[in-house]
Amino acid sequence: MIKAVVFDFDGLIMDTETKIYDAIQEIFVDHDAHMPVELWQKCIGTQGFLDPYEYLENEISSTVDRESLRQRHHQRVLEMLEDEGALPGVEDYMKAAKELGLKIALATSSTNEWVTNHLEKLQLLHYFDCIKTSNDVEKVKPDPALYRQAVQCLGVAPQEAIAFEDSVNGAKAAKAAGLYCVVVPNEITKGLAFGEVDHHLESLAHMQLQDVITRLSHGN
Repeated sequence: MIKAVVFDFDGLIMDTETKIYDAIQEIFVDHDAHMPVELWQKCIGTQGFLDPYEYLENEISSTVDRESLRQRHHQRVLEMLEDEGALPGVEDYMKAAKELGLKIALATSSTNEWVTNHLEKLQLLHYFDCIKTSNDVEKVKPDPALYRQAVQCLGVAPQEAIAFEDSVNGAKAAKAAGLYCVVVPNEITKGLAFGEVDHHLESLAHMQLQDVITRLSHGN
């Protein structure tokens, strides 16, 4: 019996991933370089896989002011997200979860400050019974620690929860923790091979939460 849903944040609740990539690409273009999307895709949902500024230095055979570029990138992303809302279907799922008596958690490799600021802006923070971020674990996704902590916080067993993910790293973490996993790719991750997941949606707006639960309960 499903008792909880656990959402990722970046690229699942809000389309931050496209903006983050576009902003890094702007920096690379300014240095007559290119960040391959195929390489960037491997970074999504985790931390520490790639230092884009080290990669940039290798591409241009020169050093850059990494801290200055990090600050520039962060500010540019915030500018791009200024008028960004939640992705289609997100709040409908949260409302449906509450109506069904399900508990709701967030499990993200991002920082607590990043997600809570955006959730407050989106007026979604109040839906969550528990939030687990990179501040809470030693290892982020694809390690299952975030999902294990999330279900423990909610007081449910892993097999009683559905994870909604947009990245390969996130899907691996959810399945390793024993949750059902529904993949909802974003513009950057669509087309990737997600491996063993339980269901695939183009958008949360394409199927109601109750229908997803019914499909998973019947093994479809």
